[in-house]
Amino acid sequence: MTSIADDDLPWAATVMLLRSVADGGVEVLMMQRPDRGSFASAWVFPGGRVEAADVSSDAGMTLRRAAVREVAEETGLHVEVDALVPVSEWIPPVTEPKRIRTWFFAASDPGGRIRVQASEVVRAEWFRPADMLALHAAGDARLYPPTFVTLLNLRDAVDAESALARLEGASVRTYATLARIIDGARMFSWDGDDGTAATPEDQRHRLDASALPWRYVPPRPSAGS
Repeated sequence: MTSIADDDLPWAATVMLLRSVADGGVEVLMMQRPDRGSFASAWVFPGGRVEAADVSSDAGMTLRRAAVREVAEETGLHVEVDALVPVSEWIPPVTEPKRIRTWFFAASDPGGRIRVQASEVVRAEWFRPADMLALHAAGDARLYPPTFVTLLNLRDAVDAESALARLEGASVRTYATLARIIDGARMFSWDGDDGTAATPEDQRHRLDASALPWRYVPPRPSAGS
């Protein structure tokens, strides 16, 4: 499930915990970070860096152990290693001062009472993806591009079971991020898109984060998909 790393970036793992909503759709557990550090005041999924105790001879198991441990530490919830569905890998832009290669997983809500880690979490709440995106669009919630794109991809889920089945049947996408300022616009792009008008429309995969609401152009489906 992991790609071969061509660098020595530290690793991290994060988990989208999903639960079905009675009237249709899903909710995902999100946490707000304190107003300090790399993700100051941002809303994120539970997760964090791989630690020495997580490491095994298998890279995938190392990441799963880190994901399970971080969820337990930050929320008090206990997810089984085998319940994790790998979703995506995010490689930050080379311009970032602190770069961590992060894998996103998904899993069903394991149930239980949420007990947040006060030093790392201001609060934790369940949100419909569309509701969190609306808060972000209004300037009332801070998101980072990986979280924003992941929420967009969950927005139309019918229920948690089908969402997880769809994710399990899909390939793990790697997002090697290019970040640029183009004509005053803050652009993030992937898959060879350089964020400029020179990239043909059918080859674009980008996020214009210059103003709210952010504008995302997803990759076009490949032939036969």
